Amino acid sequence: MPSKAKATKDTSKPVASDSKKDSKGKTSGKSKKNDAAEGSSTGKALKPATAINARHILCEKHSKKEEAVTKLNEGAKFDDVAREFSEDKARQGGSLGWKTRGALDAAFEKAAYDLEPSTTANPKYVEVKTGHGYHVIMVEGRR
Repeated sequence: MPSKAKATKDTSKPVASDSKKDSKGKTSGKSKKNDAAEGSSTGKALKPATAINARHILCEKHSKKEEAVTKLNEGAKFDDVAREFSEDKARQGGSLGWKTRGALDAAFEKAAYDLEPSTTANPKYVEVKTGHGYHVIMVEGRR
């Protein structure tokens, strides 16, 4: 698998991380995000958080989620893409507000809590499939 993956093509299962093996054969996870954000990663481990301020784009169909990811890769702001493509009630740019651990779908929560905070203008995002549909998730803050 390439080390710099763009948007995931096969999302028939949760797509929260890209597993890699190090020189000792141990597996490490890496969040999927756009190439620009990937290059700016600091490499520091995230401090544990009890709550996150999250945004998402929820699409019932994989093809619509892929259109949203394409827009993000072209440099569109996350909140603008969420207003255009998201099919849920979080129509304020996909904002879910502050969510504590245990308040979200397990697959969504795992992906979101592993994600580094970013801005809507330069989002670091992850894609995941849950029982609700296909999500593109970004985190604005942690506490």
